[in-house]
Amino acid sequence: MAAVRQNTLDFQLSGTADGNAIIKDLQPVFQEHGMTETVHSWADHGHLATYTTNTGSFATLRIYQHGLVLFDLQNRDEPKENESVHEILKKVEEKMKEILHNSITQVKRLPSVVRGAKVDRYWPTADGRLVEYDIDEVVYCKDSPYQNINILHSKQFGNILILNGDVNLAESDIAYTHAIMGSGKEDYCGKEVLILGGGDGGILYELVKLKPKMATLVEIDQMVIDGCRKHMRKTCGDVLDNLKGDCYEILVEDCIPVLKMYAKEGRMFDYVINDLTAVPISTSPEEDSTWEFLSLILDLSMKVLKQDGKYFTQGNCVNLTEALTLFEEQLRMLYCPVEFSKEIVCVPSYMELWVFYTVWKKSCS
Repeated sequence: MAAVRQNTLDFQLSGTADGNAIIKDLQPVFQEHGMTETVHSWADHGHLATYTTNTGSFATLRIYQHGLVLFDLQNRDEPKENESVHEILKKVEEKMKEILHNSITQVKRLPSVVRGAKVDRYWPTADGRLVEYDIDEVVYCKDSPYQNINILHSKQFGNILILNGDVNLAESDIAYTHAIMGSGKEDYCGKEVLILGGGDGGILYELVKLKPKMATLVEIDQMVIDGCRKHMRKTCGDVLDNLKGDCYEILVEDCIPVLKMYAKEGRMFDYVINDLTAVPISTSPEEDSTWEFLSLILDLSMKVLKQDGKYFTQGNCVNLTEALTLFEEQLRMLYCPVEFSKEIVCVPSYMELWVFYTVWKKSCS
C-alpha cells in the first residue's frame, strides 16, 4: 500500500481575508482537476472549503478572517498523483498572488510530510520538535523482551540505533562517546571502569584503546548487543564479538542487582559511566518511574565509586531546563555529598545540544 503525502501552502495577509472571494477565484483550479467542492462558513470564524477527487485525494482551504490562509492537500505517494498535486499547488500559489498580490506578506510552502511509509523518516527531538532524517533503509528491527530496537541507515549519520522511538546513537556520534567519557581529560590507563548500559559498544570500544586495568560493561539486552555487533561496526569495532577480552568483560544482566552485589562485596571503581537513559523529560517524579530508577542508579553508583573516582552520565537536551534542574537537585540529595560539573556538546544525529555531567564525591577534609 502506498504511503500518503501531506502538502502545505500558507499565506499571511496584511489585512483581513475575504473568504467568499478567495474561494470563488480559486474554483477554476480545482474544477480543472475534477475536484468536488464543499464550503462551510462561520460569521466570526472565516471559511473552510474541502475538495475531493474520485481517487481519494483531498484538500482543505482554511481562511481565517484576520488574514491567514492555509491550504493542505493529501495524496497517495505515487508519481502520477505527486505530479498532479505539484501542479495544483503551483496554480493555487499563482492564483493567490494574482488576486491578492498587494496584501500577501508571506508565502510558506514546507516540504511534504510522508505518512505511513515503509521507512519512517520522522523522529522527535527531546524538546518536542519534529525532525526529518535522511533515512533510506531499515537495517535491523526487533522487539526484545525489554524494548523495540531499530537500526536505520542515514545518508549523513550512518547507521542509527533507535530504542523505543528515541534516537540513541549513530555511527557519526563520536562526540557523544567522548563527552560521556570526560572529553579526553581522564587517564583510564590501569583503572577499574564500570559501564552501565552501553550495549552499542561505543564507549567500551573507545575505552579499550586507553588500556584500562578492567572495564566491566553491564547491559541487560542481548538483542541490542547482537544488532550493534552486526550493524554498528564503525561504533563498536570488534569489542562485541566476545563477552571477554584482555581488559574488559560484558555482563548481560540487569545492572541493579549487579551494583548491589558489588556494593555488598566492597568492589570499587575509579570510574562509573552511566549510559542507561537520559534524564526524563517529565518533571513530575511521582508520575514517572524513570526518576525513581535514575535515583536508585545514582545512589548505588556512588556506593561503588572510589572516593577520588568520577561518575559520568548524560543529561538531556539543553532546552529542558526544568528537567535538568530537577536532576541536579537529586544529585544534592544523595546519601553522600557530591559536586558536579556539566558540559554542552553537539551530538550530530540528535540535531540538538546535549548536556553531560561529571559527578564526584566531596573531599572529606
